[in-house]
Amino acid sequence: MNGIRAIDALEIVHPDDPQLSPNGERFAFVRREAEDASTTAATIHVVPVGGDEATQFTATDGVDSRPRWSPDGERLAFVSTRGENDRQQIWLLPTDGGEARRVTAVVGGVDDLEWSPDGSRLLFSQRVTADDRETGRDHAVDPDYEFEPPDPRVIDRMIYRADTEYADGRRRHVYILDVERALEAERSSTGVGTVRDDGDGTGEDADSDGDDSNGDGAITRLTDGDADYVLPTWGDDRTVYYASKVGERPDDSLTYELAEHDVERDETDAFTRTTGWLSGLEATTDGLVAFEYTPEERASMRQTEIRVHDRESGTETTPTEPLDRTVGHRCRFEWAPDGETLYFTTPDTGSRVLWSVPGDASEKPTRIYGEGVTVEDFSVGRDAVAVVQSEWDHPGDVFVTTRRGAETHRLTRVNGDYLDGRAVRRPEGVWFDVGDEGGEESTALESSERDGDGTRREEDDNRVQGWILTPPSFDADASPGETYPLVVEIHGGPHAQWTTAGTMWHEFQTLAARGYVVFWCNPRGSTGYGEAHATAIDRDWGRVTLADVLAGVETVCEREYVDDSEVFVTGGSFGGFMTAWAVGHTDRFRAAAAQRGVYDLTGFYGSTDAFHLLEGDFDTTPWEEPEFLWEQSPVSNVPDVETPTLVMHSDRDYRTPANTAELFYLGLQKHGVDTRLVRYPREGHELSRSGEPAHLVDRIERIVRWFDGYSEHHDTAPALECDRDDGLSNLSDGSSSSGDLS
Repeated sequence: MNGIRAIDALEIVHPDDPQLSPNGERFAFVRREAEDASTTAATIHVVPVGGDEATQFTATDGVDSRPRWSPDGERLAFVSTRGENDRQQIWLLPTDGGEARRVTAVVGGVDDLEWSPDGSRLLFSQRVTADDRETGRDHAVDPDYEFEPPDPRVIDRMIYRADTEYADGRRRHVYILDVERALEAERSSTGVGTVRDDGDGTGEDADSDGDDSNGDGAITRLTDGDADYVLPTWGDDRTVYYASKVGERPDDSLTYELAEHDVERDETDAFTRTTGWLSGLEATTDGLVAFEYTPEERASMRQTEIRVHDRESGTETTPTEPLDRTVGHRCRFEWAPDGETLYFTTPDTGSRVLWSVPGDASEKPTRIYGEGVTVEDFSVGRDAVAVVQSEWDHPGDVFVTTRRGAETHRLTRVNGDYLDGRAVRRPEGVWFDVGDEGGEESTALESSERDGDGTRREEDDNRVQGWILTPPSFDADASPGETYPLVVEIHGGPHAQWTTAGTMWHEFQTLAARGYVVFWCNPRGSTGYGEAHATAIDRDWGRVTLADVLAGVETVCEREYVDDSEVFVTGGSFGGFMTAWAVGHTDRFRAAAAQRGVYDLTGFYGSTDAFHLLEGDFDTTPWEEPEFLWEQSPVSNVPDVETPTLVMHSDRDYRTPANTAELFYLGLQKHGVDTRLVRYPREGHELSRSGEPAHLVDRIERIVRWFDGYSEHHDTAPALECDRDDGLSNLSDGSSSSGDLS
């Protein structure tokens, strides 16, 4: 069988955003896959809960997202970029087949789509300027209109860019769409934007020679002013909830004000505040509002809880408080249809699992699903829960389980044909001890007993969980004495968690197929093991984490099949920080690849939208302790680096901007270290997860190519001694080299 390859990124399918229909008989999900080297296609598919093949529900024309069933199940609303431009608009599709109709033509791009409980209206948000609001472009815009970035940019905000874009005066506002008015306006405009979908995903443009129109009165804006209103959600049919940052300088604040908007009276009432990083807001029709809360003091070091505010009584409960786990970092929560039970995910000892808890906190949380898997997303119905999950043997599929997780069925095999011809190796779990001060002594453990309710046990504080992935061809009995080089992967965050699946499945399996043993772990600082484990790197990202990683390396190198003279290291984001920190503090690694990292904490603080991370984790700022932050930065140790180090970064990464990578790279050059800087245009911080297909392939191939050049197990010259693209697929320029890495 063939091993996993970097170029397989063009074949791997990723499902997400499962949505159960109101009757619980089927669910919709988004299927993402590469369309070509530069673009990714995303279509909506539907599969019966009782079991059958998934069918494509929307045409392959643009990028579809956010499928949402109407309360009566007769329509599916979704967001799509199909049409004259790439702005996201709302489309409606009859669920018994027929035409998909575009019902918005707004300037800002639709997000946060949700039906009202009676099914008459759709709630959404968009990012718009004050001029957009004044001219009505936030209600309807000419398809030929293009936003012109200001020249020059005059910046007054502290956070003026994020993801891959500058704000340029745009703020997020909340809107309601009257569905019947919008459909009537669409009909009267001779079918503008209509695409016929016949239930099999095929589609053709209907006649569209009329004027673009969304109908007078179809769209109502609920918010105004120079603020961002986020996470809108319905309560009952007349009530919308949303949040906005408040404070003397909202961009410097971690305080959100939650507001209730009476749609009929057009009145707003701010009813509570919370602190931290909000990513969700969920309400019931009888006035229970669930939201995230993180203590404000050094918030990045604290665990995130779910609080529930009762609008009738004004009281608040924290149903997740008994659980020593965080509802953060790619976790989410949702009310069950009964409005009484909350479902949520957390990292948990190498898995991402699903919990349930009464909203009134009358019982402790119960872990109902997810042992040994990574729950990516879920949707709760009356009797079932639809789950998108990945596992060691597949990168993602949709499953359905009961509300208590008692019985589970796999409903899709979106990568079935692809995996039938691939050899996938199962990782082996390993636990090891680390010293109180991060010492190098370690002891391999076969297993570790953990309490099933997620509570912390003191004896676990200095244990670290990791995994070992061997090449598909590895057979200790058939080839005694054969050894393999080792690649060490370090995760980002730092307060995150790796599992045996998730977004790294492809990269780990590719490295193993190339002949490397792969090791990764969740050192102190990681989530999923309780607050004490996560806060152990207080004011000390580098020393503690490196000690844990090295302890794991020595544990793995005790295996006879590991060549302990050939150990390589890589990681992204905080993993990039740690890769650079490692090569500045040890010569244990033969070569390194630092990706989208933070290399100078002061430079990072001044250029990121996440400066509160540094304030929380280090409890300081560059003005208070400049020398301390320099000493805690990898660039301070560049004169001690001898390890050949590849530096990779994205041009539009505004989470960890490229300025610190440039400083690190220049320092390596100045001190005569073998190095190369690779920059990816158009990409942001999510390159490894959602970058252009050609860039996904190129990134992994260049890492493997760099390591191969310094390994005696591969007959490959160092990358600096060859043509820059030698041995790579070079998909971005449409060519392909004769190398075998692809």
